[in-house]
Amino acid sequence: MQLSLFRNIDKQALTESIFEAYFDCRRNKRNTANALRFEKHLERNLFQLVDEIYDGSYTPGKSIAFIVTRPVKREVFAADFKDRVVHHYVINKLNPYFEKRFINNSFACRVGKGTHHGIFTVRDMINKTSDYYKKDSYILKLDIQGFFMHINRDILFRKLKLFIQRNYKEQDKDLILELCHKIIFNDPAKNCVIKGEKTDWNGLPKNKSLFHSPRNCGLPIGNLTSQVFANFYLNGFDHFMEKQVGKGNYARYVDDFLVVHRDKDFLKQLITRIKAYLKERIRLELHPKKIYLQHISKGVKFLGAILKRKRIYVANKTKGNMHEAISNYNQQLSAQGFTKELLQKLQSTMNSYLGMIKHFKTYTIRQKMVTNLMAREWFEFFFVSEGYLKIGFIKSGMWVNMY
Repeated sequence: MQLSLFRNIDKQALTESIFEAYFDCRRNKRNTANALRFEKHLERNLFQLVDEIYDGSYTPGKSIAFIVTRPVKREVFAADFKDRVVHHYVINKLNPYFEKRFINNSFACRVGKGTHHGIFTVRDMINKTSDYYKKDSYILKLDIQGFFMHINRDILFRKLKLFIQRNYKEQDKDLILELCHKIIFNDPAKNCVIKGEKTDWNGLPKNKSLFHSPRNCGLPIGNLTSQVFANFYLNGFDHFMEKQVGKGNYARYVDDFLVVHRDKDFLKQLITRIKAYLKERIRLELHPKKIYLQHISKGVKFLGAILKRKRIYVANKTKGNMHEAISNYNQQLSAQGFTKELLQKLQSTMNSYLGMIKHFKTYTIRQKMVTNLMAREWFEFFFVSEGYLKIGFIKSGMWVNMY
């Protein structure tokens, strides 16, 4: 065992923080096989993790790599549960400092700043800039090409190290820096287990896979640290954009961002300045086929919704994805019957979609999706809330003895 690199930290405080991180992680991952294996010897595993972190011997383990197809096809690396606990520990420590410096209009993986908040913020931006559609205004919407796979790890860690040294005042500063270094420079593509078939990757563009990322680039989609560090990586760009267009005229959700402005020519010129900043400062590029510049009367698609003058619509793609998800669950039910995992997955997926679209005028859509598409057999286990806002188990724990 290595000598401790962090003898000046309080091991009891570290232990309490790791236990807190575990409960945060457990709340998000539910009864996954990975979590259940960890919990089989919970205290032993947590205290062992504390020891490894404390003496400096902790190293990230293998990830599981797989492909998901909804809402879009993408590659996911699921970290080992032990590593997820470490991710939560690091983010719990850093998030209060990040939040003080993130702009109001950056969304995703931030408390109170999810999808629907982003949609309504953009609606308010349009209304304010155009004086409720009385004055001509334009929307510029852009996308960063292969964002997660092109985040430069050296640049990220250099920025993060400087940020922590300047702003983080707690006793465990060196420990947090060390863990950030291990997380950022861990390459899961070189230490993973493939779930599914290699053919699952067919049709996935190379710029969306860690297996084809440029040298020393890429963060795995699926890790909490990746989501938060991605926000941090673009934080300087967010402040640059607000200086260019003013606060309240710019919004970003992960790698999708847009600007509302009254001057169309200004927005055309802004594209050039954005390209230069991204390339020179953080080595990223705009997606050449995803540049949208239109009058506000044309509306804009953002985060699965279409914003127009008098109404916000759910995008057809979102409805299609929900329809496809229900059909797939129905097929699984027909093929394998009820299982605890299948029931939980269906509930999670349905409530995610219903929770997203309930903020718009979608009662009829919700009703049809639940009553017309879900197989009748599901309702042996589920009830539907009034207004088709969510589904829940008829009796808590009734499936506890299922395999």
